Amino acid sequence: MTPRYYTAADTLLINLDQAVRTLFGRPMTTGRPNPADQVPPAELPPAEQRQSARLMRVNHTGEVCAQALYQGQALTARLDTVRDRMDQASIEENDHLVWCETRLKELDSHPSILNPLFYAGAFTIGALAGRIGDRWSLGFVAETEHQVVEHLHSHLGRLPTNDQPSRAILAQMKEDEARHATDALAAGGTRLPLPIRLLMKGVSKVMTRTTYWV
Repeated sequence: MTPRYYTAADTLLINLDQAVRTLFGRPMTTGRPNPADQVPPAELPPAEQRQSARLMRVNHTGEVCAQALYQGQALTARLDTVRDRMDQASIEENDHLVWCETRLKELDSHPSILNPLFYAGAFTIGALAGRIGDRWSLGFVAETEHQVVEHLHSHLGRLPTNDQPSRAILAQMKEDEARHATDALAAGGTRLPLPIRLLMKGVSKVMTRTTYWV
């Protein structure tokens, strides 16, 4: 089969479609079952329900950012193997996105109104990382996923004990993110310098602290 080559206009439309699906629609997923469906539903007091909703809103925005990062990096990746890896990881991250959004609805809450802003910023960062080179781009993925694993571990400790559906989702996400980090390093990713890692943590704190409330 002859490979298809996309024009600049094709690429623009594809990325716009992915952005709209991520922010407002139903993105492509792997079709894996929602981990929350494997545990009993949770009956939470109002205060605990609000806490769970706020934490899951943060996690939902984190997945929006992950989508944007992967899509930005896939856009500028130089090697087809790296681009394919970004695309596959992006589809798996869509599972997380849908799971978090479904759980938010169950908690009578909503995604953050800041998602479009964070998507745009993360897409730009991802595209720039891809332009620097594939080794650095993969290293950026690995560091991002390492920080996400730490963040999910923290949230598992802050969720109400009885919120087993949210816990099941975050536990599966944590497992997937750790694998994505390992895969990125195995594919040739290089460890990022300390100042960049600290900057990434600072940006992440801005996202988590704002979307917890809005």
